[in-house]
Amino acid sequence: MFRKTSETVQLNAFTSPGSLFSGNARKFYEDKTAWHNLFRQQVTMRINESFFSPLYCANNGTPNAPIRVLVAMMVLKEAQGISDEKLFEDCRYNMLIRSAIGLLNVDDSVPTESTYYLFRKRVNDYAKAGNKNLFEVMFAELTKSQCFDFNVSGKRIRMDSKLLGSNIAWLSRYEIVHETLRLFYKQALQSEVLDDATEERLKDLLKLDGNKVVYTCTNDEVKSRLQQLGGLIYKILPLFSDCQTDQYKTLQRVFSEQFKVDENQAVISREKEEMSAQSVQSPHDTDSNYRNKDGNKVKGFSFNVTESCDEDKDLNLIGHVDVRTVSTSDVDFLQDDIKKVQDVFTQKTEFVHADGAYHSPDNQSFCKENEIDLYLHAIQGAKGRFQFTALENEELSVLDTRTNKLIQALMIICKNGITKWRIDTGKGYRYITQKEVDTCLVRRQISAIPVETLQIRNNVEATIFQVGYHYPNAKSRYRGLIKHQMWANIRCLWVNFVRILKYINQTCQRTTILARYALKYFTFELYVAFNKFVTAILPNHLSSSEIIQFSRG
Repeated sequence: MFRKTSETVQLNAFTSPGSLFSGNARKFYEDKTAWHNLFRQQVTMRINESFFSPLYCANNGTPNAPIRVLVAMMVLKEAQGISDEKLFEDCRYNMLIRSAIGLLNVDDSVPTESTYYLFRKRVNDYAKAGNKNLFEVMFAELTKSQCFDFNVSGKRIRMDSKLLGSNIAWLSRYEIVHETLRLFYKQALQSEVLDDATEERLKDLLKLDGNKVVYTCTNDEVKSRLQQLGGLIYKILPLFSDCQTDQYKTLQRVFSEQFKVDENQAVISREKEEMSAQSVQSPHDTDSNYRNKDGNKVKGFSFNVTESCDEDKDLNLIGHVDVRTVSTSDVDFLQDDIKKVQDVFTQKTEFVHADGAYHSPDNQSFCKENEIDLYLHAIQGAKGRFQFTALENEELSVLDTRTNKLIQALMIICKNGITKWRIDTGKGYRYITQKEVDTCLVRRQISAIPVETLQIRNNVEATIFQVGYHYPNAKSRYRGLIKHQMWANIRCLWVNFVRILKYINQTCQRTTILARYALKYFTFELYVAFNKFVTAILPNHLSSSEIIQFSRG
């Protein structure tokens, strides 16, 4: 049965660091504004362990290490970009790291490596079974409590996205099919379903690694071997129809994406143009897709960060981070992520700042219905030749920007009930849709937005940089959508903590400065009042110099 660990730690008189340190070392260790004490307070102790209770049912028993310690260790690992070996070394021998994760006594034991890895595996398997990613739930609840304590309103938010490559090798079409079949072949050998001829043919085709085949063979030879692999897969798949392993499902998917069967039951390789960006890029990470964004070719994922940007607040936090396949357009992030941060920040979202990639008529309608002002830097695509202005009775005013003349527009209702307008361009007729009119209106609204308002979005790019700081080559250490979502939540926890740390330290400094000024002012007022008192009780015939000398004693 799952049980939460105690939030209070009993200090040992002989093993607590307070009894081991002295002087400045002890002063820093016990400083409440030091990073390790604030991390324990703002991150470690805020982790709600009950969210992870589904991982530990009556059959699985209780976790053999505090969950908040395990999660805090993961945050510090991603914060520094260190290896697991270095992480466990620091947790065992670095007193500040131990203090940060809540191990306040020298003899408090660190979770073992097996416990650490098993916990990550359970979170991954739980999400893979169709449940929520528990790290995403934990991040939302923890950040919500931080926003409440520090009064982060979130009335104004901004968002941006970044492409992140998965930890996989770049494979050609042949290598994808070859490697997928090789992984399944290991499983097929154990079943003893294959006949001798098929098994011998598989061994012959798979005796070389896929990259060696591509390197040593000509294009025609590679195509021939690819065709042979397709025929073998088509023959093998029905033999294992009762198999539901991940390797079999991947082989099925790769075959349907790379091959097709004609009316004569012959297996044919699909043309390159028929291949989708959502197709399998590696059998080692089937969640990874392909995208070519402005020449930046990535096989992996895209993460979208949404943060508060209230100008009247000194502290702004990341409210939500959304990780999806790399083929996901920025347009698809906006509505879902606005709804997510509504549950995290303390106030309703009223202003959203984003770049032009988030524009779509559907997103514009969503913001209008929810009384949200959407500020975009621009809209994708070139500016049109004609400018439109909607008039009364659904009439349309059309201005030709080349000739600077108005053109008469004739309203037409199509058979499907859609309204269009027809204009004569001199070279023929052109039909204008409502979508073009709305887009022109949005461009006009963007051009009227003050530069100061548009610049509010710019700082979110610095947030994106900080989240992916340890991956300058835009390639992560992980594979799979679930693990990347875990990484993104953990990394954003650290970015938020750094902001809180700076905010608290700046507040303490301002408080100290104000206290000093207040003390000086109080001392001066006391001095003036004392002089007035002395002047009032002394004889009137004394000179001012004598009064001053008397008051000084």
